[in-house]
Amino acid sequence: MADTVKLNSEIFGLEVKNHELLKVAYDSYLANSRSSHAKTLKRGEVRGGGKKPWKQKGTGRARFGSTRNPIWRHGGVAFGRTGLENFTKKVSKTAKRQAVMQALSLKNAEKAVIVAELKFTNKVKDTATQLAKQDLNDKNVLVVVSNKTPEALRSTNNLANVKLVRASYLNVFDILNADAIIFNAKALEATENWLLGKEDK
Repeated sequence: MADTVKLNSEIFGLEVKNHELLKVAYDSYLANSRSSHAKTLKRGEVRGGGKKPWKQKGTGRARFGSTRNPIWRHGGVAFGRTGLENFTKKVSKTAKRQAVMQALSLKNAEKAVIVAELKFTNKVKDTATQLAKQDLNDKNVLVVVSNKTPEALRSTNNLANVKLVRASYLNVFDILNADAIIFNAKALEATENWLLGKEDK
């Protein structure tokens, strides 16, 4: 099933002297995937507390006007989450592409990049059989395609260890966490066009 194809050294043959850019791109992916749903109640949103807990003077205790005060148990939260936090981290297009090429070069050095024509037959069993021939059944596999077709999605969706991704959506996170990366000929061409900026011209 595997084909002998010479990989472009500009993408798969880079010398990675340090991993600083990879770390930035990896963290950026995780930060941009993070959602902001956590929200705390401010003192004005906590239920109750409308009645003054005790009179202002004469009790010997500190004066309080509401049990919704943040220093009270069950009171509001000061400086808590609002649900509007923005965790995104921006990475330039050039830096992102360079990081992806570095990640692919590292994986190629580990002999983890495979060029093969997987046949998507709408059956998960057939895909699993093809992966078994490559001894990839128990490994995390990243399958790169030029376009996500319905057949490709149906053939891989129920395989827990397989992730399907379009060539133009390759990212450092998926690449570094994969034990093997499978490209078909069209995906390889699309990846080269994207990473070397041929699509921009």
